[in-house]
Amino acid sequence: MRTKSGYAKTSAFAVKLLAATMLAGSAGVVNAADLVISNWDGYMAKDIAESFKAATGLEIEVVNHATNEEIMGKLMASQGKGYDVVFVSSPFAEILNHQGLVEPLDGAAIPNLANLYPEAVNLAYDPGNVYSVPYTWGTTGLCYRSDLVKTAPDSWMNLLAPSDDIKGKTTMLATDRWLMAAGELAKGYSVNEADPAKIAEVKDLLIQAKKTLLAYDDTTFYSKLVSGEASLVHAWDGWCNYGITENKDIKFVVPKEGSDLWVDTIVVMKNSEKKDAAMKFINFILDASNHAWAAENILYKVPNRAAMESLDKALIDQYPNMGMTPAELTKYELLRDLGAAQKDYSRAVSEIKAAN
Repeated sequence: MRTKSGYAKTSAFAVKLLAATMLAGSAGVVNAADLVISNWDGYMAKDIAESFKAATGLEIEVVNHATNEEIMGKLMASQGKGYDVVFVSSPFAEILNHQGLVEPLDGAAIPNLANLYPEAVNLAYDPGNVYSVPYTWGTTGLCYRSDLVKTAPDSWMNLLAPSDDIKGKTTMLATDRWLMAAGELAKGYSVNEADPAKIAEVKDLLIQAKKTLLAYDDTTFYSKLVSGEASLVHAWDGWCNYGITENKDIKFVVPKEGSDLWVDTIVVMKNSEKKDAAMKFINFILDASNHAWAAENILYKVPNRAAMESLDKALIDQYPNMGMTPAELTKYELLRDLGAAQKDYSRAVSEIKAAN
């Protein structure tokens, strides 16, 4: 979904692979480029093809997917054929690896892996970057108008059981994993909780919270803050930054109960016939100046030490959450592939949204 950043965190994490596969039909991409890359719209520089060709002599074709689920359906239908490099969120990279669809990375061909923070090399879903490279990472928390709330929020319960002055002026993310995570964190549970009884508790809490909401909103929540229609919203850190760009009274906070740690990754498809070129592309992205583009333009943190150290201090001053250190980020729990528990999450979210 096209937004100011050109990137939407997409729909629910539930991967209904069978249905997606059926809808995907013939998913192969027929082209004459040296490399086919699938990414969210606007998640790389517009001139990436020109700059990569100038550096390597290789031509790339960039195709866009709107959601993780969309590209997963195509990859499952084609077994990854027709794609060389794909950007997906970490739980989906984990699924692709379990399905045997991604190629182990050739570290010798990607010397710029050395630019990654040590913490980014030891993420639990892929220790040692065996099959994926983290592209961006961040937190989920509360984004609010400091001039419209009586007290600065510091807890998930400020969103789930808001004070009277902001009832009807709050929004929550609608995607399964982030909607559930707010309740899980408020309860002190894992963001990957698989206990049906705890999932039911979280569902009940979120049904009560629904009665106080202005809306579920994954794409325009920061605009609602800017306009004053909302006072407090559930937000990804980078998206809160888009609101801060327009109104200096907008602030972001990770609640005291914590956050998830989300990561968007880059993988190479096992059925790619251009693996050497794919490794060159990943190395190109991990160049400090190229990776810094994402931080400067998408306003998401990148796990590249050289890139982050190159940023203008004024950017960090304007968007304080951009200054979170890897140590601060990685104290939060990674979103992981839920496996069989995903159906329980999908059912719970359906019941929450259907509740009166």
